[in-house]
Amino acid sequence: MLEFNPGFASQAIDYIQEWEREAWEGLKPLLAQATASELEAEALVRRGEAAYRVILEEAEKRRPDLIVMGRRGGTGVSRLLLGSATARVIGLSPVNVLVVPRDAPLTFRRLLAASDGSPSSQAAWRESLDLARDWASELLAVSVAWKKREIAEVEEILTKMSLEAQRQSIPLTALPFLGAPDDAIVRAALTHGADLLILGSHGRTGIRRLLMGSVTERVIGHAPCPVLVVKRRD
Repeated sequence: MLEFNPGFASQAIDYIQEWEREAWEGLKPLLAQATASELEAEALVRRGEAAYRVILEEAEKRRPDLIVMGRRGGTGVSRLLLGSATARVIGLSPVNVLVVPRDAPLTFRRLLAASDGSPSSQAAWRESLDLARDWASELLAVSVAWKKREIAEVEEILTKMSLEAQRQSIPLTALPFLGAPDDAIVRAALTHGADLLILGSHGRTGIRRLLMGSVTERVIGHAPCPVLVVKRRD
C-alpha cells in the first residue's frame, strides 16, 4: 500500500514508480513462502491518500473472513498507540482483525479471552469457544475489576463463561483480576503464556466506530502475542 496525496503523485511520477517496484520486490518473498506452504496467494500494490480506506475498499470487494495486520515495534509511549491506519481499520472493518507483533508466532495452543460482559466482548467469547473447539486449544478467560466493589460482577461474568464452556465440553480456566483492565489483561497473557488474545472491538456506528476503546488499543499495543479483535455483528 503506497500512501500519498494526489498533488504529490502528479509531480513525482518517477519516484512513485520506483516505490511501486520496491513494493513488488518486497512482496515476492511472501509469495514464495505461500507457494512453499502450498497456499494460494495474490499480491496487490495499491495507491491511495489513506491506507485504511484502501484496505477497507479491498475488504468490501473481496469479502475476506479476516484482515491480518502487523503491529509497530517500539517501546514506552510509542507502543501505547496503534498506527492510525490499523486503528481505523479495526474500528471500521466489517470483519475480525488479527494484529500480529513483529516476530510473534501464531499458534492456537492456549487462547485467552477477555470479557467485561458487554455485547462486544460476548461476540469475542463466542469466537473464542469456536476456536478452542476447532483447534482443541486450552482456553482461559480473564475479566477485570477496576475496584474491589466490582469483584462480584467480574466473578458473575466468569461464572457464566465457565457454564457456557462446560455446556460445550470445553475446559476453561477462569482468571479474575483487580486493577487497570489493559494492564491486567496483558499481565494475564504474559503470566499464563497465551498464544492468542481475543477481545471485542467496541465498534459502533458513525464517528464512534473510528475510535476503539482505550483498553482495546492499549492491550494491542502491549500484548506479547497476536491479538484477535472480534467485530460484533448486529
